[in-house]
Amino acid sequence: MTKRKSAPASPGKRPAATKAAAPTRRQPDTEARILAAARIVFTRAGTAGARMQDIAREAGVNQALLHYYFRSKQALADRVFREAAATLFSALPRDIRPDASLEDLLRAFVRAYIDTVRRTPFVPAYIAAEVHQHPARVVQMIREITGADSTGATPAVLRVVQAMIDVRVAAGEMRPIKAEQLVINMMALLAFPFVARALLAGVYGMDDAAFERFLDERRDDLPRFILNAVRP
Repeated sequence: MTKRKSAPASPGKRPAATKAAAPTRRQPDTEARILAAARIVFTRAGTAGARMQDIAREAGVNQALLHYYFRSKQALADRVFREAAATLFSALPRDIRPDASLEDLLRAFVRAYIDTVRRTPFVPAYIAAEVHQHPARVVQMIREITGADSTGATPAVLRVVQAMIDVRVAAGEMRPIKAEQLVINMMALLAFPFVARALLAGVYGMDDAAFERFLDERRDDLPRFILNAVRP
């Protein structure tokens, strides 16, 4: 009895691809690569405009692996935002020493912000984009990250700063200004170089080394600039 020969494959028809097996356990380096890629894509396109396939391409992994580590784009976006916000808020003062001066507070905050954010320079631009697109969600996540209601914590800090300002104004050492204005002015001056990093590179020819030198100078120059601006 002769064996029947199997029919040859049709010309031009490829054999079916075998499905890639899911990894048996998570690899920290793969997860870190995905998160790094997600930061780049989310910063560039925002959460709404980012696509999982773009993140997979940036990370150098297939999309199935991306879904294995993070079930959805929203889950990945939440993870990236939480880490970014935690980095930024770690630089904010939680408690102000009763014997601290306004000058000491400003210098400490400026230096802490720059030293923290320079390690993750994408954070200010990413936070700003997310606040613009999803303000309610961002406020809720910040409350979860900080473990406090910002509507109560923020005014408490501002009241302490305002009391410091009022003492200096009464002594004739400072022009009147609301604490909110002072803090927002300072935050804007701190965040702008990081948000406009590409612009600084194009306009001033500021490469990475020059940007680091600029930040070193700004740690000392910015507190002086802010204090001189409010002196009589």
